[in-house]
Amino acid sequence: MAKYLISFPSAAMVVPDGDWDAVSRDSHAVIEEAKVAGVYVFGGGIDESVPPVLVSAEGTVTAGGYAWGPTLNGGFLVLEVPSRDDAIAWAARIGKACRCDQELRAFGYDPQS
Repeated sequence: MAKYLISFPSAAMVVPDGDWDAVSRDSHAVIEEAKVAGVYVFGGGIDESVPPVLVSAEGTVTAGGYAWGPTLNGGFLVLEVPSRDDAIAWAARIGKACRCDQELRAFGYDPQS
C-alpha cells in the first residue's frame, strides 16, 4: 500500500456563499467513507491565520516561508491505498465534494519512517 497526498490551494475553492454548508457536509462524508474503508491517514487544512516561519538548521527563526517558493495554503488529505488508480478515484470523490480540482502526489517509501 502506498500513501498519497490529495490537496488543493485555497484559491481553487470558489464556492458561492450559500453552498458552504453543502461543501462541508459533502467533504466530511467522503472523509468518513475513507475512514470506514480503512484508507484514511490524516487530513486538514493549513491555518492561514498563523503566519509561517522559516527555521534554519541552527534554530534561527525568520518570519515567512521560503521567499522563492509558492505560498502553501488550502486543504489536504493523506490516504493509504493499494494503487494509484485507487488514489485517483478518491481524489475525484473529494474534488466533487469540495467543488474543485485536486492535486495528487505519491509519497516516496521510506522504511525507517
